Amino acid sequence: MNIQRQELPNSTLILVFGILSIVGCCCYGIVGLIFGVLAIVMAKKAKEIYLASPELYIGYQNVNTGRILAIIGVVLSAIVLISNIIFLIFIGENGMMEILEEVQREYGG
Repeated sequence: MNIQRQELPNSTLILVFGILSIVGCCCYGIVGLIFGVLAIVMAKKAKEIYLASPELYIGYQNVNTGRILAIIGVVLSAIVLISNIIFLIFIGENGMMEILEEVQREYGG
């Protein structure tokens, strides 16, 4: 009996969201957190489906890789977000604007 194996649901999307969570940490950390959390939740559901009947599905490698990338992205995004909040608390909005203006003057922006 030959069983037709099918792709795990959202396995490619989980991988893409994992990658976007790392790239998104550069956007003040918020975008990375959103994509990372989505990828982790989707990976959990896909892992449950796969473990219920692994002989029916392919693409678990994408799910696992996407999950690992999402965890890294969430950690990086959390660090960026927390550092931005601390920076804002200690320097303030006016201080940040002064720094940005100084950088623009120095580098000709």
